[in-house]
Amino acid sequence: MNKFILVLFCFLFSFSSSAHDNFTLEQLIEKAKVFVAAKNARQQPNTTIKEIENYISLLSDDFIDEHVKFKFTYTDKSKLREDMINKLKDEVIHSSIEINEVMVGANVVIVKMTESGKVKPTHLDKAIEYSKTNIVSLEFNQAGLITHIRRHHG
Repeated sequence: MNKFILVLFCFLFSFSSSAHDNFTLEQLIEKAKVFVAAKNARQQPNTTIKEIENYISLLSDDFIDEHVKFKFTYTDKSKLREDMINKLKDEVIHSSIEINEVMVGANVVIVKMTESGKVKPTHLDKAIEYSKTNIVSLEFNQAGLITHIRRHHG
């Protein structure tokens, strides 16, 4: 898995949308932590539209949110918002995200994190418990907004 992260890091570093660093290592790590906190906040039992709007506010207007394993991509904030609001109908028993590792490149952060929780989707009769280690890369524009998310689901 560590070789995969290194290869992914090298690829993203070389193809980052910005030719030079706009943010320090510390600033990029903080931006990654803010993203993870916002992602976690929108998956809680008491999540409201406020947490969804906070999450969406981290994205640039021309963002790409790519779920690599599932070959699915969001590029429209209104569609993303609509889908997140629909997920509020699911019963979230608990949800947490723990950051395991962070790597930083030129306006790119790669986060290895463990996501766990228990959720009862509205379309199922029983709750689903999960714990997965996932990798996400975040590319930032000069304004510090996320332009590209690549999710590598475990």
